[in-house]
Amino acid sequence: MHPRYPAHWEADVVLSDGGTAHVRPIRPDDAAMLRSFYSRLSAESIYFRYFGPRPRLTDKDVVWFTNVDYDNRVALIATIGTEMVAVVRYDRISPRDHAEVAFLVEDAHQGRGVASVLMEHLRAAARERGIKTFIADVLPGNHRMMGLFRQAGYTAQSQFEDGVVRMTLDLSSTETAQEVRLAREHRAEARSIARLLNPESVAVIGASREPGGIGQAVLRNLLAADFTGPVYPVHRQVRAVAGVRAYRNVSAIDGEVDLAVLAVPAEGVLELVEECAQKGVKGLVVLSSGFGETGPEGRARQEELVHIARGYGMRVVGPNCLGIANTDPAVRLNATLAATLPGRGRVGFFSQSGALGTALLQRVAQRGMGISTFVSAGNRADVSGNDLLQYWEEDPSTDVILLYLESIGNPRKFTRLARRISRSKPIVVVKSRGVPGGHRAPVLALPDTALSSLFAQAGVIRVDDLVQLFDVAQLLAHQPLPEGPRVGVVGNSDALTLLAEEACAGAGLEPRPPVNLGAQAGAAEFAEALRRVLAEVDAAVAIYMPPIPGESREVAEALLEAARESGKPVLATFQGQMGMPPDLRVPGGPGDESPQRGSIPSFPAPEEAVRALAHAVRYAQWRGRPPGMVPHVEDVDTAEARRIVAAALSGDEAAGEGMAGEGMAGEEREIDASPLLACYGIEVWPAHVAADAEEAVAIAERLGGPVVVKPADPEDARRAGTVRIGLTDPAGVRQAYADLAALLGRDTPLAVQRMAPQPSVPTVVGVTQDRYFGGVVTFGLGEVTARLLGDQAYRLAPVTAEDAAGLVRSVRAAPLLFGEYGYQAVAVEALEELLVRVGLLADALPEVARMDLDPVLAGASGVTVLGARAVLRPVTALRPDVGPRRLS
Repeated sequence: MHPRYPAHWEADVVLSDGGTAHVRPIRPDDAAMLRSFYSRLSAESIYFRYFGPRPRLTDKDVVWFTNVDYDNRVALIATIGTEMVAVVRYDRISPRDHAEVAFLVEDAHQGRGVASVLMEHLRAAARERGIKTFIADVLPGNHRMMGLFRQAGYTAQSQFEDGVVRMTLDLSSTETAQEVRLAREHRAEARSIARLLNPESVAVIGASREPGGIGQAVLRNLLAADFTGPVYPVHRQVRAVAGVRAYRNVSAIDGEVDLAVLAVPAEGVLELVEECAQKGVKGLVVLSSGFGETGPEGRARQEELVHIARGYGMRVVGPNCLGIANTDPAVRLNATLAATLPGRGRVGFFSQSGALGTALLQRVAQRGMGISTFVSAGNRADVSGNDLLQYWEEDPSTDVILLYLESIGNPRKFTRLARRISRSKPIVVVKSRGVPGGHRAPVLALPDTALSSLFAQAGVIRVDDLVQLFDVAQLLAHQPLPEGPRVGVVGNSDALTLLAEEACAGAGLEPRPPVNLGAQAGAAEFAEALRRVLAEVDAAVAIYMPPIPGESREVAEALLEAARESGKPVLATFQGQMGMPPDLRVPGGPGDESPQRGSIPSFPAPEEAVRALAHAVRYAQWRGRPPGMVPHVEDVDTAEARRIVAAALSGDEAAGEGMAGEGMAGEEREIDASPLLACYGIEVWPAHVAADAEEAVAIAERLGGPVVVKPADPEDARRAGTVRIGLTDPAGVRQAYADLAALLGRDTPLAVQRMAPQPSVPTVVGVTQDRYFGGVVTFGLGEVTARLLGDQAYRLAPVTAEDAAGLVRSVRAAPLLFGEYGYQAVAVEALEELLVRVGLLADALPEVARMDLDPVLAGASGVTVLGARAVLRPVTALRPDVGPRRLS
């Protein structure tokens, strides 16, 4: 029986030009494919690989190359459609942690990044098999191969001998290698979306003459938008649709097709995808329903759709989606079902909901906002919000990113991308709490409040609803960011200015006394007052609600001029209008009627304006803080921590050195976390179990100083009245032991522990390991009220110093740590250092499924950890963002 390779060695990947390929280990039944591949190679490629002519492969060669053991000999191939386009292999040599490596890429696919992505996957497989070093013998003229090794980011050495360059590659992970991998991922995914949004030709498959059909609708929308390339209707029976010549199938189209829009029943989609692949189509938009949203049969059809499309080099938007649009005058693409498309603007918009898409675009248009590009992903079977983030980061036409999310396919990657992109472009998100059945989405172990915390850590502006989404977007797209929270209010309505002031205070802003100009105020009064107020604040809200319509245009011009002079954000409630009223717009260039930078957004009510401004202020404050780095901590022994975890999971109590726990080997296991924390420089004060009162007295005398008597079980110790503190003499210890034994029962184990310095504030530090987010550090106060209210904050591990400071300050009860409400201020710096250390543990040890440091007493001189338990669980799957590039 032939050995089976690990399933995760297979992957769909995006190449450097935006196309896709499939990577998998070679199999014995690939013999014919290998021969065909070899026959298409040039003499030069064969010479560089074998150092001489080799016109054909013998039967013995084919058997040798296609039969590997996936351990000492591994070969990975890249396929596009039914053809092999590249192969990379290693053969283990002596010493056993070394292997010889070689590549071969078909000439037609060289320069597409196939070799670099195969290199990443081969390295990962080799590391799993214990190989640490690759050796490659390369001819001096093979510059591509030498460049591949040198640009991989790993430590490489080369030596010239006997006419051959021997290159040695250390496979240890380095920061440079990680940066190279992420940079290549970014460029490839951005280009794959660019191919979709900038097609030179579009085919609409299923474009019929029947009114109301989705194929005809999208065809008419393409034509109405005046798409700059050819549009090809495809229908098996008719000669023309909407006055445009129709084709019986995609293959009959005489020109190239970049993008195909599929609007046919779900049962016929897979056949058409194959047809599009043979035609060389680069991307698909599948409007059809009847896929993952319908149940198991539909989900299977959806997975096959993606498998076929990616295997032939195509990305897929949908299925069950509204379509895509690009308002660039050089493209003018409206491949959607929405007849109303907003004008040109600076906002990129991604929506997972196909049903909501039309309404959302109408709302954008009604507000006078413009968009740069729009993608409705529907079931999000392939193209996701992460792909669009990669594209919009580089898109000079997009300043603000809007996301309506119903699921997050790769949450850790999303937060990684968002944290980087938010430094230059704001990301505004509405995230629904449910996940539609059609989505390939993970079930997160974290509560929704944790998701909000992680969004905030990444600089993402999360809003509650679609109204807020567009409110914030129009402010960020057209006004500068506020430099601080000071807000001035100028208006001609006493009631409305007071409402604005109260809204500012409620949103955590710092309002100045409002300026009420009276009902008859005109342009001159508004201009003078707004200039005066803007000189003393960071942003202003202007309210113009005249009892009788009058000089609105003049007032608008005055507001625009004052805002332009100040360079500070100005919002308005302008005659109750919503969006970007024409009077408040800065004109664009010839033929461009979209609002330009500097236009003033208007809101129906001042509270809505203030709410949008508060989001902008918090985002500006986040952006103004340094990104931060994970501090280097000297006294950390991760290797020993991993040994302890492995010993505990294997059931080896002796190796675990006192890590008492429950569970069978290979299963979830609860342990005392003290030895693990010690590896990260965190001391846990031991609690010594006493069998009776006299043993408790003996323990107290050995410890010295004040002690505490409490239940040994942390859960029991959290109950009110179950802890006796400040015990200094034997009589007090005996009495405390007797009281608790009577209260809890004689069978309840009691423990004696040194007493932490007082006064102090009890806190709780924790770790949650989510399969998709990875390690997450939690923090909250240990007060009963804080526990009942779920007052916790969350940050992704590892934790930077800035993250740790944010964790401490994010909980609502944080003022108790800073000396307010009669409490003594604690050593917050020590608490932050503890969080950084716990973050290092959470990131390095994915087997730590849960861990609670409870209580952690924060005092004026430092922090004391009085208890810590952890639950370990074997890692059965890699996080989606770990390892070589792949499409999840």
